[in-house]
Amino acid sequence: MIWFTGDLMSSSSIIRLIALLILGIIVSQTSGGCASADYQDLLSLCNTNEDARINVVDLAFLLVTHDFNAMPRGDYVEVRIDDSIYRVKPNAARAGLADIALE
Repeated sequence: MIWFTGDLMSSSSIIRLIALLILGIIVSQTSGGCASADYQDLLSLCNTNEDARINVVDLAFLLVTHDFNAMPRGDYVEVRIDDSIYRVKPNAARAGLADIALE
């Protein structure tokens, strides 16, 4: 039996306490462990892939699936990383997937 401050805790109380501690550890690990995509990730993604037929909507979808904050805007995709906004434009037959410019 476990004694805390002179009171005898029931086994269900101990189980609840352990469950709360485990849940707290899991929540603290998940919220702090999420990595956000940065400019180097964007550059790497655009340089290591090629698709001459990709359009703006497809490019925006690809970027969103890689954890970027991306939105199609006319003939380019607007990507927000921290306080910066980038124009990512599909580059058709040229090397790489897209051209990146800082707005």
